[in-house]
Amino acid sequence: MSVSVVVPCYRSASTLPRLVQRLVATFESSGSTFEVLLVVDGSPDDTWDVAHALSEMHSAVRAIRLSRNYGQHSALLAGIRLARYQTTVTMDDDLQHLPEEVPTLLDALSSEHELVYGVARVEEHGWVRSLASRSVKSALSLTLQIEGARDISAFRAFHTYLRDAFVGATGPDINLDVALSWATNRATRVDVRMAEREEGASNYTPRLLIRHALNMVLGYSTAPLRFVIYLGLACGLLGAVLLASILVAYFTDRIQVAGFTTLASMIAIFSSAQMVAVGVLGEYIGRLHHANAGRPTYIIRERSDVSAHPELPED
Repeated sequence: MSVSVVVPCYRSASTLPRLVQRLVATFESSGSTFEVLLVVDGSPDDTWDVAHALSEMHSAVRAIRLSRNYGQHSALLAGIRLARYQTTVTMDDDLQHLPEEVPTLLDALSSEHELVYGVARVEEHGWVRSLASRSVKSALSLTLQIEGARDISAFRAFHTYLRDAFVGATGPDINLDVALSWATNRATRVDVRMAEREEGASNYTPRLLIRHALNMVLGYSTAPLRFVIYLGLACGLLGAVLLASILVAYFTDRIQVAGFTTLASMIAIFSSAQMVAVGVLGEYIGRLHHANAGRPTYIIRERSDVSAHPELPED
């Protein structure tokens, strides 16, 4: 089996040497053909210098530098599109995903399972982050209808040919897991050991996780629009019930005139529903605007193996 390992890198100058050393040792012990693609996602520190130096030390390591910070999934897409081998593995740069567990993912790949997620046996995050993560995955499972969404992890292995399903994907809000769901429904999970983060704090705070989930739902699903329809129907039904109850009370002489409280409540309910509907529609219109604006998913500034912008032949 030949394997391309794609690692998005951001503020990871201190962990990359150990990560590469352990990956090289893992693959050399198994005799597999491999490459490691370090995609530096506009990191403001010396991560690129370290990644470039590692590519000069190890022939199997390739360093890719993006022109700015585009986000984890855009960086992953850049690496996946440059992968040369039949199997692709993605993992984080902070050593929480153990290089020694990569063979566990590869062993689970087969003709029946084209995509494998490595899921922690024991959750290593705090309870707030864990709760936010589980809530986000549950929401994605319901709205995007992705089978096994609750098992989604950044530690993945899949057949490289699956990338053909999203070869034309563009825009700033690309999501790898949604794109992979376009290519296959033959996904599974395996339990793996994961380590605690050795240095720094995770870039995925609960707030960013929720924002990421909203980007996925609004970018790849019409569920919010259906929610607006149901909300409108519910408000209409509520208004009809309130009107009927007021009319019955009026004609049976239980009240003379509908009270201000009832009127104010109905106005508040319907105004709120209208604002929600306008907000959801506005989000979709805004995303259409961004998509048509032609914003790139990523731009490669520099590569260690070849120039990102080779000279054009002279006329």
